[in-house]
Amino acid sequence: MLHEMLARSFGVSEAHDALFVDRNIIFGDYLRMGATGEDRMYEEVVSTEKLGTLLEDYLDEYNLAHSSTVKLVFFMDAISHISRLARVLRQPRGNMLLVGVGGSGKQSLTRFACFMAEYQCFQIELSRAYGMNEFHEDLKKLYKIAGVQGSPVTFLFTDTQIVNEGFVEDINNLLNTGEVPGLFPPDERERIIHEIRPYCEERNLPQTRDSMYATFISRVRENLHVESIAKMCVQIHTSVTAASEKFFQELRRRFYTTPKSYLDLISLYVTLLQSKREELTQARDRLLNGLRKLRETEHMVDSMRVELNELQPVLKEKTEITKQLLVQVTADQEEAVKVRDVVLTEEAEVQKSAAQTQAIWDDAEADLAEAMPAMNSAIEALNALNKGDITEIKSFPKPPVMVQKTMEAVCTLLSEKADWDTAKKVLSDVQLIKKLTEFDKDGMTDKIMKGIRKYIDDPTFTPDQVAKQSNAAKSLCLWVHAMDKYARVSKIVAPKKAALKQAQEMLDQSKAMLKSKKEQLAEVDAQVAALRTQLTDAEAEEKSLQEQAEMTRKRLIRAGKLTTGLADEEVRWAQTAQEIQEAMGLLVGDVFLSAASISYYGPFTGPYRDELVELWCTACKKMDIPVSDKFDLRETLSKAVEVREWNIWGLPTDDVSIDNGILVTRGRRWPLMIDPQGQANKWVKAMEVKNGARVTKLTDPNLLRTLENSIRIGNPVLLEDVDEHLDPALEPILQKQILKQGNRMLMRLGDSDVDYDPGFKLYITTKLPNPHYLPEVCIKVTIINFTVTMKGLEDQLLGDLVRKERPDLEENKDRLVINISSDKKQLKDLEDKILKLLKESEGNILDDELLINTLNNSKLTSSVITVRVKEAEETEKEINANRELFRSVPVRGSILYFVLADLSLIDPMYQFSLSYFVMLFNKCIDLSEPSEVLEERLDILLTFTTEYVYRNVCRSLFEQHKMIFSFLITSSIHRATGRIAPAEWNFLMRGAGALTDVQNLPGSDRNCPPFIPLERWGTVRSLASGVPTMSEIAMSILERPLDWSSYAASAEPYAFTHYPEGCPKPSPFHKLLLVKTLKEDMLGTALCHFVREMMGDRFVENPPFSLDDIYKDTSKVTPIIFILSTGADPTGMLQRFGSKMKREPGERLHIISLGQGQGPIAEATVQKGLKAGDWVCLQNCHLASSWMMTLEKLVESLQTNAENHEDFRLWLTSMPSADFPVPVLQIGIKVTNEPPKGVRANLLRTFADMTDEYLESCSKPRAWKKLLFACSFFHAILQERRKFGPLGWNIRYDFSNSDLECSLKTLKMFLEENDHIPWPALVYVTGQINYGGRVTDDLDRRCLMSILSKFYTPEVMEDSYTFSASGLYRAPGDSALAGYLEYIRQLPGEETPEVFGMHANANITFQLQETQKIIETVLSIQPRLAAAEGGKSSDDIVTEVASDIKEALPDSLERNDAGPSTFEVESNGHITSLGIVLMQEMDRLNRLLRSLQVSLTSLLRAIQGLVVMSADLEVMFTCLLNNQVPGMWTRVAYPSLKPLSSWVADFHQRYDFLRGWLKVGQPKCYWLPGLFFPQGFLTGALQTHARKYKIPIDTLNFTFALLDIEDPEDIKERPQDGVYINGLFLDGAQWDHKTKCMREAESSVMFSKLPIILFLPTQDAEPPTSEYQCPLYKTAVRAGVLSTTGQSTNYVLSISLPLPKSGPSSEPTFWVLQGIAALCALS
Repeated sequence: MLHEMLARSFGVSEAHDALFVDRNIIFGDYLRMGATGEDRMYEEVVSTEKLGTLLEDYLDEYNLAHSSTVKLVFFMDAISHISRLARVLRQPRGNMLLVGVGGSGKQSLTRFACFMAEYQCFQIELSRAYGMNEFHEDLKKLYKIAGVQGSPVTFLFTDTQIVNEGFVEDINNLLNTGEVPGLFPPDERERIIHEIRPYCEERNLPQTRDSMYATFISRVRENLHVESIAKMCVQIHTSVTAASEKFFQELRRRFYTTPKSYLDLISLYVTLLQSKREELTQARDRLLNGLRKLRETEHMVDSMRVELNELQPVLKEKTEITKQLLVQVTADQEEAVKVRDVVLTEEAEVQKSAAQTQAIWDDAEADLAEAMPAMNSAIEALNALNKGDITEIKSFPKPPVMVQKTMEAVCTLLSEKADWDTAKKVLSDVQLIKKLTEFDKDGMTDKIMKGIRKYIDDPTFTPDQVAKQSNAAKSLCLWVHAMDKYARVSKIVAPKKAALKQAQEMLDQSKAMLKSKKEQLAEVDAQVAALRTQLTDAEAEEKSLQEQAEMTRKRLIRAGKLTTGLADEEVRWAQTAQEIQEAMGLLVGDVFLSAASISYYGPFTGPYRDELVELWCTACKKMDIPVSDKFDLRETLSKAVEVREWNIWGLPTDDVSIDNGILVTRGRRWPLMIDPQGQANKWVKAMEVKNGARVTKLTDPNLLRTLENSIRIGNPVLLEDVDEHLDPALEPILQKQILKQGNRMLMRLGDSDVDYDPGFKLYITTKLPNPHYLPEVCIKVTIINFTVTMKGLEDQLLGDLVRKERPDLEENKDRLVINISSDKKQLKDLEDKILKLLKESEGNILDDELLINTLNNSKLTSSVITVRVKEAEETEKEINANRELFRSVPVRGSILYFVLADLSLIDPMYQFSLSYFVMLFNKCIDLSEPSEVLEERLDILLTFTTEYVYRNVCRSLFEQHKMIFSFLITSSIHRATGRIAPAEWNFLMRGAGALTDVQNLPGSDRNCPPFIPLERWGTVRSLASGVPTMSEIAMSILERPLDWSSYAASAEPYAFTHYPEGCPKPSPFHKLLLVKTLKEDMLGTALCHFVREMMGDRFVENPPFSLDDIYKDTSKVTPIIFILSTGADPTGMLQRFGSKMKREPGERLHIISLGQGQGPIAEATVQKGLKAGDWVCLQNCHLASSWMMTLEKLVESLQTNAENHEDFRLWLTSMPSADFPVPVLQIGIKVTNEPPKGVRANLLRTFADMTDEYLESCSKPRAWKKLLFACSFFHAILQERRKFGPLGWNIRYDFSNSDLECSLKTLKMFLEENDHIPWPALVYVTGQINYGGRVTDDLDRRCLMSILSKFYTPEVMEDSYTFSASGLYRAPGDSALAGYLEYIRQLPGEETPEVFGMHANANITFQLQETQKIIETVLSIQPRLAAAEGGKSSDDIVTEVASDIKEALPDSLERNDAGPSTFEVESNGHITSLGIVLMQEMDRLNRLLRSLQVSLTSLLRAIQGLVVMSADLEVMFTCLLNNQVPGMWTRVAYPSLKPLSSWVADFHQRYDFLRGWLKVGQPKCYWLPGLFFPQGFLTGALQTHARKYKIPIDTLNFTFALLDIEDPEDIKERPQDGVYINGLFLDGAQWDHKTKCMREAESSVMFSKLPIILFLPTQDAEPPTSEYQCPLYKTAVRAGVLSTTGQSTNYVLSISLPLPKSGPSSEPTFWVLQGIAALCALS
């Protein structure tokens, strides 16, 4: 249309494809780099090549402007995405939803497009406690950027950031109205209005509060662009590699690759290539440098010998000159010594005089120091006086005595008259204080001192006494005392000062004389020094010549050491350098494959990795990329010494594990290790313990604090036990979002910047065996599959075995491993040291004696170590050869472990840890019988280990899985030894597959023998063509059909021995293939015989166990887990055992049933039990799924707390539940508890719980014992009928022991209270109440009462009465308990259907169900077979199926197509009842038809990638692939059990029937199974009859007449009354056309057709009691939703069928017990 418009309106002449197909149409406003605002023109891109260059320039600018570098590849799709982003960003209020898998570049391209558009890109930063409040705060920041600042901003929001659903609602409001309700409180709103006011004023906008806020919101919407990223699995099949798809198809393991994986590969390759080149270049250059130094040394030796000879005469001459100088210097030096002695003597005397003078000085100063404190105190006191103090003293008209004395003393010292008037004058002097402080204390005369003596000597003249009268006078008193003390001290010091002056004068004279002598000595020393300098120069020259000669001699010696010692290295270094040079030539390809391995193959198992590497190598060679012939990741990226250390730290030694170690240590992304057995966890802990590794979990509340501290200080962190989702708060760490600020490296974690230490490492492990990590996880971590390998486990178990069997070998092995590792590391270090020293040596290498000695010592050490390593390696080979003699036992152990590991795929409760298995394996070694003969010992270990593991694991398995476990052990052992070929195994598991179509089988003879059904014959031919060892089977059957017919009729085909002549005797496994092919219903029994023949009886007999045996294996840290099944309750057993072990229930055995609110109580009870040593039983753990995490932590704490009481035991009970913690299951001892299987086992269990006292407790012992046994047998029959499925019960009822106990109590009560047995009451209470209370289906109740009638009957009192026709089952006579048990034990272990009153065919149904269950279970844990190369993919298959179905869909049924009589109107103007039924059926079919059309169209479009593959479409895809009917169809369809192909054919048949009815009118015979709602049709038939004869419809019932006609075409006309019905089947019986009554089914005939039946409405009709009221069901399931009528919605009505006139089959009860029913449709 657009092309036509262009041609018409614009004259465009180009063809449509030239405009829209052959060229890329791209427009953008970014073509002019640097243009801003209105200068950015929106224009078409003419050259995509130039556009790529332009985007590269933009990218360079982006990386310059940002701290984190982004690497983008601008392929066409990326360019288109960037252009779309740019177009939306330039639009006002332009927002986008970006859809794609994780790692497809959505965020990177958005940030890049924002940069191009000069927009700010805003993202929220998640922290661990991030919630709505934090989100709103971030939105406020965003609003202010866009609304207040007016800056264009993009809000980039990803789905991983939706930690609260409220975020989505806020985003929705933001997109729709621009405003998030309640985001800004009133105060912040006012602030925004204030900030937006200048903007409004500038543009003359209204300035009311509401208007300004609206302007703010509008501005936000104009400047804010939201990029919301919702990840979806879009076109998943195109986003993963072929290997990933095959990995999923075969092993159901998911792994995703994205464009980011590709970019990471490129980045990793560049980094690895550069580092590897540097490494190899450095290694090569060091070797070449060492070689160069050695060769230089060899050339220097000859020249050094000539030089040494020339030095000898020169050295002799220099020696004579030196001797002469030495004599002269000696004489002059003796003269200088004499002068020095005189100077030293005088200097000593001067020093003595100076010391004496100093002593006099010190003595005088000490005396003065005595008086100074008092003087200083007085001065301080004087300084404290002020004018007021002086005025205070003057103001005394008559001063106090002490004041008077003080002032008199002051006047005396001042040489004034000592009276008060003079004192007042003195006080009036303003300079008084200054005079006193500057008083000439040295000038005091004796007269003055005598004058103040009378005051000083007065005992009352003290400062304290004076202070009592005047504080001011106190200070003056202190001064007087200080002057007195100073005067007294001065008299003593004066003579000492005079002596000091005299001594000082003498000292000065001595120093002058000493100075003169020193000057004289200096002149002599100078003369001697000059001579010594000459001597030193001469000696130095002599020494230099000597050293030169000595150095030359040493150089020659060192050169010999160097060239001799490193002669071997010279050869090896040259060879190694050449090898390195060759390796560097292959580096491009080898490093590329290494980078690809690290980036991609971590999640895969070993075989898939090998296949990938082989494909990559082949591709490299085809493209002429240099690569090693046998690429090995270990050779390229690891070092032998490093690998040895990994092994010592616990990394398994197999190739897959070593490669995993490389992936962990070399990957760019942090490793996420799939580690169900905990081996990676153990290895990482041992490897990083030296670096202070910290261990944490996602559930740890201190997780972020631990990470933050570790990032800051550089500690490794091991994050354990993650699930399929990683905390968004880890995003910065996983993405390694490191920023640089100056010299600091920072990482933003949460809302804070943390200093990043390069030593930080993050290891992540998960215990999930098969986690499904979505693309956004796959692109952030390196997923590495650490699941234990067969070889790795073998080596581990071999070590354990040899350590116990030959401890000497294993000790030597361990020691040698460590020594060899240490020695090789030392060798490498020594070589590195030698090469380093050679490289770093400067100048002549022979001058470095330390270097030469170091090299020589290193070489000697290296030689010793080399010899030692060779000897150790030879010893290690011998030890390994001896260890290998034990290999068969660990091989068996490894097989057993992998069988155990697969059990978890059968039931989530079957969890067995590797540590548990290793413990079992070691116990086997300890407990098994010893033998000195190795071969005999190995046989003992093989047998004992297999049996011991089987016994211990069997108690953890349900009965239905024990046989499967035995078969898995047997088949796995024989598959490992090659006794079972892959083709044989696949045939047993998967059957004939597509070859069951006889028409397409090879060969021309398709005339199968009569004893083999046609479809079974196709399976025979498939066996012959698909299994080479059975290629003659088909021809043998054709040639000898009679011989093989006896095989087909055999009751025990596996034990059949009379094979036809010429047919080789089949092997045990071939026997299974024959049974599957010809007698599939007997395959379950045959599997049992196979296991017995190959392994022995122990593996087909369930080993008995008791709580006593289990208790021996328990401890305070090991929980005991009862895995329950319906109807089982171990409480009573535990209580009895507790009483036996002195743990009385309620006292020391505490039982808590978990449920709502019981968690805290349970936890408290466990804590009390831990202290007291009590037992705690927590029941029904499956009902407390939310508390299971707490239980896991509780059990985990048991392992670490040594203070717990040794007698504590934790008992747990749970139904199978996926929520039950796997670690608890792996640690605990598991015991299944379920009702016994089989009548004999059921009776044994019932009577084993009885006592003789109970048996004799009734006053009517004979009746009591007879009826007790009958009731117990009745209980067993009710329970065991369930195994027959719908033939036994319509609904599977959970009859329990409580029903039996209640019935026995009722029985005993009736017998005690009545003289005669009240049979009616007994039957009613037992059947209708005790057991019937559970029964919800009326027909099941009929069956129950029919069964009870065989046991509660007066005839049971007779000893000759039996419960079955065979006579095997009866009620024994009066006997003790032992007699009953003995009788029960001799009953058949596997009862036949006759004991239930059922036909022998019922057993075929049961056995076929059991066989299918076993095969389906075993098959469910096997790897799936992927499509062969060149075969159809899943998409192709589903597309073909869906297209075929869609193309064959008919048009809808319309009333316009109705025939003239179809909707005829009655006299009252209403359409007939059957016409209404047709209209309703048409509506239902049209609704189904529309569902088919819409869903098939959507699915086909989704496969093509045109629409999203929704979850419903994904389920539908899987259903079509597996030949199943999709659920979206069954929800609007009729009940059906048919597979898809039959269902589609049935749909068309139903359509044709309704269309015929619509076109032609009412049929002569109705195909009742062709209706959605047959009950409605039958009601319509009754209503038609009622209207015809004016009879109330509620008085009508159907009576039935069976015709001799089966083909509806033979019906010539409709009946006068009623309707003919065809298409019904009998399930379990046949219709006898001769006798016109029911008869028992022929052998192996499960279903038969019923003839056409006349359904005749009859008034007040009662069903004949002599006929069997046969229920009619829509499908063989029979069960449905219980309706208000008490019947299943699957139930239609009961048809009355005539019975034989005589014999047991003449009784309706006979057919009730056989479970006979009519069906509308088969499966």
